[in-house]
Amino acid sequence: MEAPVNNIICVFVNADGKALERLDVPQNLTPKELQTLINTVLHNEEPLPYAFYINDLELVGQLGEHVLRNKVSVEKDLQIVYHPQAIFRIRPVTRCSATISGHSEAVLSVSFSPDSKHLASGSGDASVRFWDISTQTPLHTCKGKMLLTCLVLLHSLFLSGHKNWVLCIAWSPDGRKLVSASKDGGIHVWDPFTGKALGNSLSGHKSWITALTWEPAHIQSPCRRFASASKDGDVRVWDSSLRKSVLCLSGHTRAVTCVKWGGDGLIYSSSQDCTIKVWETTQGKLVRELKGHAHWVNTLALSTEYALRTGPFDHTGRTFATDEEIKEAAFKRYKAAKGDSQERLVSGSDDFTMYLWEPATGKHPKTRMSGHQQLVNHVYFSPDGRWIASASFDKSVKLWNGYTGEYVTTFRGHVGPVYQISWSADSRLLLSGSKDSTLKVWNMRNHKLLEDLPGHADEVFAVDWSPDGQKVASGGKDRVLKLWMN
Repeated sequence: MEAPVNNIICVFVNADGKALERLDVPQNLTPKELQTLINTVLHNEEPLPYAFYINDLELVGQLGEHVLRNKVSVEKDLQIVYHPQAIFRIRPVTRCSATISGHSEAVLSVSFSPDSKHLASGSGDASVRFWDISTQTPLHTCKGKMLLTCLVLLHSLFLSGHKNWVLCIAWSPDGRKLVSASKDGGIHVWDPFTGKALGNSLSGHKSWITALTWEPAHIQSPCRRFASASKDGDVRVWDSSLRKSVLCLSGHTRAVTCVKWGGDGLIYSSSQDCTIKVWETTQGKLVRELKGHAHWVNTLALSTEYALRTGPFDHTGRTFATDEEIKEAAFKRYKAAKGDSQERLVSGSDDFTMYLWEPATGKHPKTRMSGHQQLVNHVYFSPDGRWIASASFDKSVKLWNGYTGEYVTTFRGHVGPVYQISWSADSRLLLSGSKDSTLKVWNMRNHKLLEDLPGHADEVFAVDWSPDGQKVASGGKDRVLKLWMN
């Protein structure tokens, strides 16, 4: 194929497929010059950074060279997808800054608070711990010399109350509460500022709890309600202020594996009964049932999930004086994450496949995503909704188009099953943790390994990238928590 001689007829399309007018552009245009062009065409008052994709490959050099190198036909109008980028840029983590002991059994979950100031972990030792990530010291000073000395040595605030493994934890989007749930079916709500439990254990589930999710901050602030999924087949909605279950969503015939609370107020639950159910949250009625998977559905992710999890908080470290400010800021972030499209849902299964859904309006999948050779363990949309990453027991991480579900690439490098993934806040980097005891950072621009992070002595069960982008936390079978920085 010969290189374009002068100009190329292009059609610029946004992520939702909406096209701008046809443009006749020089073949030597670079992404920087295309950014200026798009900002002019869109009449943006303030110029925004954009990335440009041709057949899901990012344009990084001159347009003509890219077309020639990748053998892209220009006989018809060349379709270029433009996608807004985060104005800020997260630097990749490159080193372990701290190894913190304290848990006496495997660390099963780690999670940064939405404002990135605190970190919580749940363990097989039946405890939840809060960590001050800046000093690795206790968040609270407790009276009593012996207790204080113990806490300083452990570098954490020890929260007891569970009687079995703490399987999952979740911060409220306003950062004011943490909920934890265990294998014994008990749930505790904690005040991270005092380190005290807000009342006794919440009981109602008959078996262990597999997932937790909070009602979005833009729907209610201060955050009160959260949902729990259990192996007993039920999803329960709890009011953390009233200290009781206010809804029981029954309908699954086997264990519920995952639950997500969407930005439009719907709850999505997946199950070992091979279905996904959509619930409304006023009376707990079933809205629709999503069928397609041939085996257990293990994991769910929403296209707006990152914005819902972090509520009003972003990389700037902005603070809020009132609940109304929190609600307003959270709504702005949710609307920006949702854009002009519907909230999308992706599901991963033991049948090695994934499905992309638009569950608010339809019960049929948008597309089926196949390629993994073993069960899909974890899925996660990038914060900008552009990508879907999937982790599998086949030792790979795969990348998919977040709007169409089309396969993009496979990240290979782990030599054991990949347990969990986490995105950087700017959507440019992806983190993965594996049974092979390593963490890896992948670059979205060239789809290559950017950093290999060994250091754990055993399997890495949990990873999380702080919303401000400054730190990564990981925990696993070696019972230690590691903090990573650039």
